[in-house]
Amino acid sequence: MAKFELKLPKMGESVAEATLTSWLKDVGETIEADEAVLEIATDKVDSEVPSEVEGVLIQKLFEVDSVIEVGQTIAIIETDSDVSEAVSQTPEVALNTEPESVVQLEASIAKAQDTVISTTKISSNGSRFYSPLVKNIAKKEGVSQSELDAIQGSGKEGRVTKNDILSYLSNKSQSTPVHATAPITPTNTPAPSVSIAASSATVSPVVSQGEDEIIEMSRMGKLVSKHMTDSIQTSAHVQSFIEVDVTKIWNWRLGIKDAFKAREGQNITFTPIFLEAVAHALTVHPMLNISVQDGKIIKRKNINIGMAAALEDGNLIVPVIKNADQLNLIGMTKRVNDLALRARTNKLKPDDIQDGTYTVTNVGGFGSIMGTPIINQPQVGILALGAIRKVPAVIETSEGDFIGIRQRMFLSHSYDHRVVNGALGGQFLKTVKEYLEAWDENRTL
Repeated sequence: MAKFELKLPKMGESVAEATLTSWLKDVGETIEADEAVLEIATDKVDSEVPSEVEGVLIQKLFEVDSVIEVGQTIAIIETDSDVSEAVSQTPEVALNTEPESVVQLEASIAKAQDTVISTTKISSNGSRFYSPLVKNIAKKEGVSQSELDAIQGSGKEGRVTKNDILSYLSNKSQSTPVHATAPITPTNTPAPSVSIAASSATVSPVVSQGEDEIIEMSRMGKLVSKHMTDSIQTSAHVQSFIEVDVTKIWNWRLGIKDAFKAREGQNITFTPIFLEAVAHALTVHPMLNISVQDGKIIKRKNINIGMAAALEDGNLIVPVIKNADQLNLIGMTKRVNDLALRARTNKLKPDDIQDGTYTVTNVGGFGSIMGTPIINQPQVGILALGAIRKVPAVIETSEGDFIGIRQRMFLSHSYDHRVVNGALGGQFLKTVKEYLEAWDENRTL
């Protein structure tokens, strides 16, 4: 028998630690090679940590919600084969250090092994493939093979994803009634006024009643909620707005998109064009490519633009285009398409969402003509792209003014008024506008 140390693997150059979100295996359970043992999270990206060997899990060295550094040992796996990386005699961190824990561990292993043998195994079949994560959730929650086979999958080729099985379990649990413990204020009662200064004021708890549905916030939802609240409490948000005529860009893209798709195998959208304009504006106004820490301004050398993307579950994630000012439009388009695809398919790596220096969000994708986005800390600015609309507009020419139909949109710029005054915030916005309106309709790619 040999013992193998399962360590937290390296996940990217800028990722030094991760949070353990859940154990997928219990002590005493058999683990196959490449089977997921636990789930971890770095900021907004979830990942599984698989085992490199086949064996039995005999010790967990961290509890859920623990922060683990890259390279630290997470668990001990006992294996029949010889393993080159033996366990040190004194593990650095352990959940139990009492002498009697060894006896308890042996007993729990024996009991767990009996349980594993007697449990019906969840497995893939000829028509459906189940990932190790889905199988472990099914096993942990007592979902039978027939139940799992009946779940409608939303993944590729109808595969059941993590969200599918969690949604099934959530709907299943709704059969258990939830009773209200106190009356709720009628909806037509005016809301009481609250003093901003009264931070210690007691907030009345919200309770359910009747047919109310209780939905547990996801881990990512809780992270986003806290991140947004912290940003409002940190930065002095102020907004500037400007309207941009993008008719030239509209017509130019319409003329080149088919040839671009045929040549590059990808669609060219408006997003990379707008990101190119923002990257240019950040080179002109570098004091918007900054962060604030401990009363000091950190002026960022690299221009790394985050693009906020909505996920299918309603949450947001912000993959980052590194060194955006050094990309040509073809490179920008390919980078945008790659990150957007991997965001939708939950395949982003931790490094993909790190080190952003400025953020762009597309509120127009949902039909909004403008918005007031919240700054993505520790940045000091974020630009919202409104919907492009066909509107009547005054067109100025050397022969006089006339009314014409134009493609126009609003840009909304939120910035931190602690370090960015209205002049700089407005000048940045004006630079983006001028870049877009001066678009060369004869530009070639």
